[in-house]
Amino acid sequence: MNEPLETIPAPPTPPAPPPAPVITENLVSPVVTYTLMVITIIVYILQAGTQQFLGYDIPALLGMKVNDLIIQGQLWRLLTPMFLHGSVLHIGFNMYALVIIGSELERRFGHWRFLLLYFLGSFGGNVFSFLLSPNASLGASTAIFGLLGAEMVFFYQNRKLFGAGARRALQNVITVAAINFLIGLSPGIDNWGHLGGLVAGLIFTWFGGPKLNVEGQYPILNVVDERGLTDQLLGAGLVVLFFATLAAMKIMGLGPF
Repeated sequence: MNEPLETIPAPPTPPAPPPAPVITENLVSPVVTYTLMVITIIVYILQAGTQQFLGYDIPALLGMKVNDLIIQGQLWRLLTPMFLHGSVLHIGFNMYALVIIGSELERRFGHWRFLLLYFLGSFGGNVFSFLLSPNASLGASTAIFGLLGAEMVFFYQNRKLFGAGARRALQNVITVAAINFLIGLSPGIDNWGHLGGLVAGLIFTWFGGPKLNVEGQYPILNVVDERGLTDQLLGAGLVVLFFATLAAMKIMGLGPF
């Protein structure tokens, strides 16, 4: 006589995996980046046009960094060189770097903070050039190096959030900066301007750049910036104070400059 087989209980159903987190980040479109590029291109067209038809590059004569004219009171020349360029290759390289680096930075920095960073990088770079180079100079590379400095600090301060991606980004930025400093050893390139822009970007972003944190209740999470306008003004104020003091010392004939 056959006996009934014992019923083997089915294995328990594994619990459903938790839902994937939904992480949102408030990113903006790089409007300022492209606006700066368009303005710079328009200025270069004016440079080429006045050189062609008048025999003089009027925008460069009015705005490039010339030490003696700055000492005489033409202080705008510590900013305006960022809109001026000496050749198609010169502006092409700088505008390419602006779009590649600037568009990503602006998405996280926001329009106002990115614009401030760009001007501060130019100011810091032209002040260092004013102090340490007797040659006239022009170009947006001072501001571009400010962006590089900002990118370094941004990924360093937010390395816990970005993890291995932050380390890779830092390595890439440092490599790019080092290569460009080596290129800057060539005759006719103002490496002091590059260094000043880098320092300005580092200082501003250390105190006023985005410091990100994740908030919310799982699985809905938000990436928020812990720093506000006060921090941005603090960072900008420190940059202006540092570089303006150095420039004033040279103008007044003080110190080793």
